[in-house]
Amino acid sequence: MKRQRLTREQSKDQTRQRLLDAAQAIFMKKGFVAASVEDIAGAAGYTRGAFYSNFRSKNELFLELLRRDHETMQAGLRAIFESAATREEMEQRVMHYYSNLHRENKCFLLWVEAKLLAARDGRFRLRFNAFLHEKLEQLAACVREFSALVGMPLPLPPEVLAMGLMGLCDGVQFFYTVDPQNVPSEMAEAVLAGFFSRVVFGRST
Repeated sequence: MKRQRLTREQSKDQTRQRLLDAAQAIFMKKGFVAASVEDIAGAAGYTRGAFYSNFRSKNELFLELLRRDHETMQAGLRAIFESAATREEMEQRVMHYYSNLHRENKCFLLWVEAKLLAARDGRFRLRFNAFLHEKLEQLAACVREFSALVGMPLPLPPEVLAMGLMGLCDGVQFFYTVDPQNVPSEMAEAVLAGFFSRVVFGRST
């Protein structure tokens, strides 16, 4: 049976995805600064020219990686809201999603790298901050939607909860990643679950 020939568009998309996958693995292992365009292209099985046919720079590819990861996380949240559920079921699903994020977020180090780069590179900072504000706005919208669906008043404005949630998740994952012996998964999960139960859901137990 003959393999179906890819269209030009499909071939270009496949090349981009392979370059992104290769870059993600290399950035996670070597770090963004130490990784070269040649490293990425070679790991993906392409030339330097193929890299620049798809991305103008390493920074542009980096932002695309972050966007891809963010869209995956957003899809996970959307799946919770799109399924019909009672308040209790909705709370349970949201809590499970965020309480397990420290284990399932495989791209955490990419976001750490991005924040370091943004602190040192003014041009990257402008694009990264725009993206970060987009993340906050989308999360705040999810918080509003959750409140409306379950009929629960929020203890703080959605924007405040969104920033607090992002900061808490990043901080817990940092401790879990660098010091897993003293901050095991059970402790990380207890911190995140406690935040949702008391601060977001307003439960005393």
